[in-house]
Amino acid sequence: MSGAMAHDPGALLPELLLLGGAVVGLLLGAWLPRRRQYLVRLLAATVALGGLVAAAVAARQPDQLVFGTGFAVDTPTHATRVVVLGSVLLALALSVPATTGHRRETEFVVLLQLGALGAMLLGGANDLLLLFAAFLLASIPLYALAGWDARPLGAEAALKYYLTGAFLGVAMLAGVTILSGVGAATGYGPLRDGLAAAPPAAVGVGLVALLAGLAFKIGAVPGHFWVPDVADGTPAAVAAVVTTIPKVGGLVALYRLLVVAVPPEVVAWPLLVAVLAAASMTLGNLAAFLQSSVQRLLGYSTISQVGYLLMAVAVAGRADLAQPALLFYLAAYAVANLGAFAVVAALPWARTLDDFRGAVHRAPRLVAALVVCLLGLVGTPPTAVFVGKLTVFTAAVDGGFAWLAVLAVVNTVASLFYYLRWIAPTMRRPAAGEPVGEASAAGRPGASWPAGAAYACATVVVALGVLGGVVLTVLAGPPVAAP
Repeated sequence: MSGAMAHDPGALLPELLLLGGAVVGLLLGAWLPRRRQYLVRLLAATVALGGLVAAAVAARQPDQLVFGTGFAVDTPTHATRVVVLGSVLLALALSVPATTGHRRETEFVVLLQLGALGAMLLGGANDLLLLFAAFLLASIPLYALAGWDARPLGAEAALKYYLTGAFLGVAMLAGVTILSGVGAATGYGPLRDGLAAAPPAAVGVGLVALLAGLAFKIGAVPGHFWVPDVADGTPAAVAAVVTTIPKVGGLVALYRLLVVAVPPEVVAWPLLVAVLAAASMTLGNLAAFLQSSVQRLLGYSTISQVGYLLMAVAVAGRADLAQPALLFYLAAYAVANLGAFAVVAALPWARTLDDFRGAVHRAPRLVAALVVCLLGLVGTPPTAVFVGKLTVFTAAVDGGFAWLAVLAVVNTVASLFYYLRWIAPTMRRPAAGEPVGEASAAGRPGASWPAGAAYACATVVVALGVLGGVVLTVLAGPPVAAP
């Protein structure tokens, strides 16, 4: 592994492409007539595809730190880039009906790209200052995106999202200040040496404050309060973005920070993260049981999924499978979650569980994709989340948290109940006079796009599960650290 430090802008080509696409798209959208705003979306899709190619090329190069030690280009960064850019493509597809012809179509695409750029920078941040800057970039555009449609519920959700982010963002900034002060550095490598000699109480306070901000970003307890309101009060396309893309960057950022910068001998962060994981998965599942709104159910589902993902973070540095388990599970979760939201976007009249009654008789292919994605979120073989959960549970046991693995198994079994509450009505006979699902959506511009995204997600959920062994091997490279 190379720890060489460079100032090569080419190392950030996926991020630069995304930034360029956002800037050019904003300028282009200001001049194009409304009927041609789709060109901004086409540009964004082209940029995302180019970023995926650039990320694949970069993954074949030695790991390195660029721009001093501020940004790491290594396996976690490559995985973050691929998952985020792939999620951008899926989000662009499933959002076509909701945004085509909308007076803010360009703004949706640009805000999506900027939020995704923040998530990618979070994944590679190797310095506290860059970490906080990336946190802001992954937050502020998504505050605007939550209120993008100007619905009353969306405005309320955006306000709650912003206020929670502002409060916990200040806490995170205080944590960055404390840690950099007692550690006498902001780069993760030197910071680790400084924190090893710092007062444990000061390190603990700083770390808890910093974790509060990252908990908000990933939707984990105690920063989870905004998640169900934003998931339920915004269009399905917006909810899909906000509950998926920031979590990818935030979890990788948390993993890198704890492994590279914070000595576990100074503060017992593995136990702290394990407690947050237990609280998140349990609270998310319990709250999801009685939900009738499908988007609100998915909002609570995403809180529980973060709990499972935090298990891998809790054993970071203590179990060899921690990193591949985290990265693989992130990819699996992103695809399955986006697939479920794509089905909701394809059937805009179906907002509650009862609205899906008899859907299998009206939209059988969409229901099939929904079943695959929902059972994928449970972790049913041979889906990708099954492989991810199995690897995470194994890593938890190897890392000394067998009790957490047992609790996760119990929560997984319990989660099957509320996913089946969604699946069961789709199999019933529709009542006389109910609208035909696919036909009711057929008149909308671009109505086939979210359906195509749902089919693609369902296919990838299964394919990624079948190829899980190969992918896990690729994801095994540890984060690069400063010399």
